[in-house]
Amino acid sequence: QLQLVESGGGLVQPGGSLRLSCAASGFTLEYYAIGWFRQAPGKEREGVSCISSSDGSTYHADSVKGRFTISRDNAKNTVYLQMNSLKPEDTAVYYCAAGRLELCTRIDYQYDYWGQGTQVTVSS
Repeated sequence: QLQLVESGGGLVQPGGSLRLSCAASGFTLEYYAIGWFRQAPGKEREGVSCISSSDGSTYHADSVKGRFTISRDNAKNTVYLQMNSLKPEDTAVYYCAAGRLELCTRIDYQYDYWGQGTQVTVSS
């Protein structure tokens, strides 16, 4: 069974850090583009960061550029999202997604597999 499982969410104060993990079972993440998306209450889902399968190139939305970093550990079949300098507006449910794409994209419907999401709350 193909499955993605996110972990690492939680409650953090503004300015703090979290590292989200996206672990795959049933398939090898190395051959997939991976995207991190988030959805806050009352808002549409947005693409935050992604990493390509072909060349490892990455993309970060302007809202998180310089604060978030996406990376892979192929040996652990896991992708990470390191989030620093967190702001209250980063509060959302964060999802990882995998797509059989050479280059990653912010377009959610191009991804084939989704995790269940992990809650990130930034509040003092």
